[in-house]
Amino acid sequence: MELMKKYIHMNREKGRAASQITLDDDFNVPDSKPDVMRLIQEKGEIKIEEANLTAGHIWLKGVLKFQILYRSDVEERKINSFTGELPFQESLAIDGINEYDTAKLRGQMEDLTVSIINSRKLSVKALVQLSAFVDEIADEEIVTDVEREEGCETLIRNRTMMQLFHAKKDTCRFKEEIVLPSNKPNIREVLWKSVQLRGVEIRMLENQIQVKGEALVFVLYLGEEEEERLQWLESALPFTGVVECSGCSEDMILDAAYEIAAIELEPKPDYDGEVRMLHLELVLELDIHIYQEEEVQMLEDLYAVNCRLQAEYESAVFEKLLIKNFSKCKVSDRMTIGENQEGILQLCTSEGFISIDQTEIVEDGIQVEGTLSVQLLYITSDDKNPLASMRNMIPFHHTIEAPGITANSRFQLEACLEQLTTVMVDSTQVEVKAVIDLNSIVFEKTPIARMTEVTEEPLDMEALQDSPGIIGYIGRAGDTLWNIAKENYTTIADIKETNHLTENTLKNGQKILIIKTVG
Repeated sequence: MELMKKYIHMNREKGRAASQITLDDDFNVPDSKPDVMRLIQEKGEIKIEEANLTAGHIWLKGVLKFQILYRSDVEERKINSFTGELPFQESLAIDGINEYDTAKLRGQMEDLTVSIINSRKLSVKALVQLSAFVDEIADEEIVTDVEREEGCETLIRNRTMMQLFHAKKDTCRFKEEIVLPSNKPNIREVLWKSVQLRGVEIRMLENQIQVKGEALVFVLYLGEEEEERLQWLESALPFTGVVECSGCSEDMILDAAYEIAAIELEPKPDYDGEVRMLHLELVLELDIHIYQEEEVQMLEDLYAVNCRLQAEYESAVFEKLLIKNFSKCKVSDRMTIGENQEGILQLCTSEGFISIDQTEIVEDGIQVEGTLSVQLLYITSDDKNPLASMRNMIPFHHTIEAPGITANSRFQLEACLEQLTTVMVDSTQVEVKAVIDLNSIVFEKTPIARMTEVTEEPLDMEALQDSPGIIGYIGRAGDTLWNIAKENYTTIADIKETNHLTENTLKNGQKILIIKTVG
C-alpha cells in the first residue's frame, strides 16, 4: 500500500526574545565646537551593526547615534550642534536557535536624556528596547490519498491551507533633490535636520510589490549672509517604488514590514555653484513574506474489510488568513511650556515617534496601548535665547477589530504615523492632533492530526467469526456512517443500500441494520 503525499511550504516561528537595556555614559564636546551653555533639543536612533548567532543566543553590537542642538557662549554663533555615538553590546537568549539561523532584529529607543556636566562634557542616558525574532522555512508533509486496494475505505476532507509562496529581504532606494525657495539665502551650515516618514503603504501588485509614502524633510541652517541668521525649510516629498517579485499576484497574502536602513540629507551646490540644494537619499529595507491559500485534499482516516490497517499520526499546526485590518487611531492633546521656558513666537517643526507598549488579544480584537512622543522646535520672543523646544508623551489605546481571533492566533502589527499637526493656541500652549496607522494581519492556527504511516496486518478471523454478522443499531447524537462502518467491518455504501439511506449521518434514535462485509 502506497501513500500519496504533498508538501506544504510553511514559515514557522522558531523563537523570539526582547531585552531592555540602559545606556549611560559621559560625552565630551568635540574640540571644534564652542562650549555648551544651554541644551535646546536632542534626539537619537539605534543602529544594530552586527549580530552573531550561536546555540541558544544572539550576540548584538550596535550604537546609539544622537544629535545635540545647543546654545553656545559665542555671540556671533549662538546656536550650534554636533553628533555623537555610544556603543553597546547585548546578548539575547532564544532556545533552539543555532548559528545557521537568520534573525530579524529591531532596536527602539524609548527614552533619551542629555544633561550638562560642564560646558565641555555632557551626560547621555538612554533606555533602549532590543528585540529579535527567528523563524524557519519548513515543508510539512501531508497524506492526500492512498493507492486503493479492493476493500479499502478512505475518509478524505478538503482543508484550506496557507502556503509560503516567497520570502525574501529587499531594499527600496529613493533619491530626490530639494531646491531652496528664492526668498531663502544660501546654506552656510546645517545645524539640525530630520526626515520623517508618513503613511507608508506596502501593496501587492502583479509581479511586483509597491511601496509608497511621504517623507517630511526639515532643515535648520545658518544662511550665507553677514548676519548668519537662522533659517529653516520644511518640505513634503511623496515617494513611490517597486520591488520585483515574479509570479506574485494581487490575490495573494502579503505580510511585509519595513525598516529605515539609511537616510542621507546633505547640502550641495546647484548648477551655478551656489549651495541652494539638498540631496535626499532614503533606503528602506523590506522583510517580505508572501502566502497563498489553497484547498488541499487530506486523508484523515482509512480502514479495510479484508485486513487490519493501523494509521500513525503526528500533531501539526497549519495556518490560514483570518483578517487583515488597516485601523486608524486618532490622538489629540495640548502641550504647555515649562514655567521658566521662553514663550512661543513661531513653530519651526514637530516630530512624532510611536512606541507600542503592550498588545493583548481580547474578544474579537487586538487591544493596543502605546505612547506618541511629540517634540517641538520653535522660535522664541527672547533674542538672547532665540530657539527652544518642548516634548510631551501622549498615551493612546485602541482596539483593532479582528472577529474570530483567539489566544492561539498569530498576528503581526505595524504602527506608522500618518499625520501630525501642531497649532499654536497662544504663546504658552500648542494643540496636537495625530492619526496613527495600526496595520495588522491575523493568522488562524489549526491543529491537525497528520497521518504519517499506515501498517497492514491480517484480520483475526476467529474473533470475527465469533461476533454476529448482522447487527441492529440505534443511532446516537453525533453518529456518522463512517465510524459505524469502520467499527463493524462494512462499508458506507453497503449500509446505505441496505437501509435505503441518502445521508452520511444518523438521527438520534434512528434504527438501521448492519451486515458485516468481511473480505
